[in-house]
Amino acid sequence: MVSEGPAEVLHGRRVEREALERLLEAVRRGQSRVLVVSGEPGVGKTALLESAIGSASGFRVARAVGVESEMELAFAALQQLCAPLLDRLDRLPAPQRDALQVAFGSRAGDAPDRFLVGLAVLSLLAEVAEEQPFLCVIDDAQWLDRASAQALVFVARRLLAESVALVLVTREPGDELQGFQELAVKGLPDGDARALLSSAVRVPLDAGVRDRLVAETRGNPLALLELPRGLTPAELAGGFGLLDAPGLSGRIEDSFRRRLAGLPADTQRLLLVAAAEPVGDPVLVWRAADRLGIAVTAASETDGLLAIDARVTFRHPLVRSAVYRAASPDQRRAAHRALADATDPEVDPDRRAWHLAQATPRFDEDVASELERSAGRAQARGGLAAAAAFLERAAVLTPEPSHRAARALAAAQAKHQAGAFDSALRLVNIAESGPLNELQRARVDLLRGQIAFSLGRGGDAQPLLLKAAKRLEPLDQRLARDTYLEALTAVFFPGILASDESVLETARAARSAPRSSQPPQASDLLLDGLGLLITEGYAAGTPTLRMAVNAFRDEDVSRGDGRRWLSLASRVAALLWDDETWDVLSARFVQLARDAGALSGFPLALATRSAMHLFAGEFALASSLLEEVAAVNEVTGASLAPYVGLAHVAFHGREAEAAQLIEATTREVVRRGEGQGGLTFIHWVTAVLDNGLGRYEEALAAAQQAAEDTHASWWRHWGSVELIEAAARSGKAELAVDALAQLSKTTGASGTDWALGVEARSRALLTEGDAAESLYREAIQRLERTRVRVELARAHLVYGEWLRRKRRRLDAREQLRTAHERFTEFGMEAFAARARVELEATGEHARKRSVETRDDLTPQEAQIARLAAGGATNQEIAAQLFISPSTVDYHLRKTFRKLGIKSRHQLKQHSLQPGAHTD
Repeated sequence: MVSEGPAEVLHGRRVEREALERLLEAVRRGQSRVLVVSGEPGVGKTALLESAIGSASGFRVARAVGVESEMELAFAALQQLCAPLLDRLDRLPAPQRDALQVAFGSRAGDAPDRFLVGLAVLSLLAEVAEEQPFLCVIDDAQWLDRASAQALVFVARRLLAESVALVLVTREPGDELQGFQELAVKGLPDGDARALLSSAVRVPLDAGVRDRLVAETRGNPLALLELPRGLTPAELAGGFGLLDAPGLSGRIEDSFRRRLAGLPADTQRLLLVAAAEPVGDPVLVWRAADRLGIAVTAASETDGLLAIDARVTFRHPLVRSAVYRAASPDQRRAAHRALADATDPEVDPDRRAWHLAQATPRFDEDVASELERSAGRAQARGGLAAAAAFLERAAVLTPEPSHRAARALAAAQAKHQAGAFDSALRLVNIAESGPLNELQRARVDLLRGQIAFSLGRGGDAQPLLLKAAKRLEPLDQRLARDTYLEALTAVFFPGILASDESVLETARAARSAPRSSQPPQASDLLLDGLGLLITEGYAAGTPTLRMAVNAFRDEDVSRGDGRRWLSLASRVAALLWDDETWDVLSARFVQLARDAGALSGFPLALATRSAMHLFAGEFALASSLLEEVAAVNEVTGASLAPYVGLAHVAFHGREAEAAQLIEATTREVVRRGEGQGGLTFIHWVTAVLDNGLGRYEEALAAAQQAAEDTHASWWRHWGSVELIEAAARSGKAELAVDALAQLSKTTGASGTDWALGVEARSRALLTEGDAAESLYREAIQRLERTRVRVELARAHLVYGEWLRRKRRRLDAREQLRTAHERFTEFGMEAFAARARVELEATGEHARKRSVETRDDLTPQEAQIARLAAGGATNQEIAAQLFISPSTVDYHLRKTFRKLGIKSRHQLKQHSLQPGAHTD
């Protein structure tokens, strides 16, 4: 009565097929394309894909299918996609190759960063596309395991100049797929739907019944073909047999269940085994079927619902779900038990454990232990979500209460690491309901505090972390001290709505922490130094903090806890006015993040390093790193409040742009709950901007607010520097006296050339006569020995302004000319204009120059050009910037055209020209 084939299912799909043809044609021309195909079950997405694959002549095709029952197995879908390509692994950079092999379980190693895995897949696809256009199809993307989904979205967002088409097919695009080109597959128009129904149903239909079928299926092709099955001509003609199921997918499943009910018992059992086996391995299915006594002839009577060839495939994913849901719990458990018995424990221990778990109806310690071992393997591969799922199921099956609670706690920790905070809290509650020892209870408090901090609830995090640290003191001193440092970080950097009392309470608690019985590590010195600084003052904490940052310079911090605290140590170096150590630690932070491929922490490393370049006057480098931050955030979905970006714009002196960004950053800081510390930063950069523009009254107002804060100490001190200059220039020097007294306490305790140079410059602004000139000269001499060239240029400026007011025009010109040239070189437009006005007041006409992006390179083009000019290969640049070599080549070709050059040698010569944008 009903027949169907590809032609019928594709009936009325001209527009969709043309869209797919355009995609393939673009890829044939060497472009990349990403397409999200969405639509309800049965609407014809898979048929469209089959059509596209059939017309992809000259393409290599790889395909993966998300399977609902495999959503807990890390990298399952990615391994399915990449398996035919692994003969090219040797062509990848070693870190990428190693990451992919660890993720796929083919070698041991530390858990790889999930985005390094994504970069490896990107490189692998690019390698294939070098030989021929490549079509990658991901069907049922809504059922991808989390690790595979993250890696594939990473790849999708980084494709640019590779001959790769990535097509992701899903029922409804989630947030992670927003921004990609989308092809929404809707039901057929009424006319096409009626034609399809008439071509499939061989009996006359009452017009009202036909219209009801078309309306209720909303033109869904599979529904139009499947719903009439099993109905007699009389039922169909009169409409009396039509189902009243509430949802379309439910109605289609009901149709499949009706077909299933008419099949022989052995065939139904075979279909169930195939539905429970997610890989589509015919050997495994037949092994399990044999254990259940299912005859081979069962495969010949499936009514087209199942095909067993090189792979086991269902007619439609809804067939799989219909078969599985139609079975009783006992029948499902029997199928999973047979699959577990048929699975080789040496080849695929994790799927075997998962089948065993589904086959086990009650407590079973052996199965729980096997799941726990699978969780360990998943975690080692970087599959945190998979590890959490194994542990959660292990806890359910654990008979002994204390073991059950321990496994629930381990599952909660894995969920937290995977970013599933609500699930983590639910498992914490389960863990707390069982008997826990004191160490486990301390870990519960610690985990609750970490989750609160991750969710932005800093006020909740601090007492929980302190409670955990106190409990941990007699149990695990190392963990206790680290927990105190976490608590201190939560309230001190950047001061998340933290009151003076909570900061002091945390610091006092940290100071009471038991001393390590071993020689202190760098993190121990960091904890002790910050505790002293907050409770006793800057001078008291500086010696210990100086030992801490020096220890971070000297220790091997490439692994573990050292790297964990490197960001904090780098910021403390800036707090100590130690530009050399700030430079060393921020560079190391970036390099370690690059080497590890740790994209999750990479934006913070890049932002920290960018700030150092900013103070060094290396604005092009600072800008390129911020561009990289934005690119990484785009693919990871992470975000940082745009602090360094705001400072960059303020240092440039771009008034209109800075005003907009100040307003936007203020809103973001308040939204994120970053409180007074974040606002102090905004006041400081506002003061820098206004001082550069010569708006000293406005600068004074902003600097006074920045200098008042007691949390973000170095921003308070930098605020004092701006306050002194603004007050001196606006005729309110008396307001600067207290600020200078406070500033000198920190600069004197620091004793670095940066600190003492800034103090001398600030003191000179409030001094008259020969003493002032001596201070100006001291400031210049000290700052010349530092990397903070912006501070040096400002010293030349204020000295030149002082000399001009003393009518020493020739001496003033020398200082102002130096200041103007350096500000212009840096791109500090407002300060350069201020120096130019002063210089012209001496009678010298300043050349009005600006550091332009003279060749109109984008920040990424400029960064790639700089790396290429430095001798890096395309593959090295690609690995550093988390893109493919093809994309590097694409940007270099554009750069060569813009610069009018043809070789890397010419690029190197261009980069050496003064003011070149590739510097």
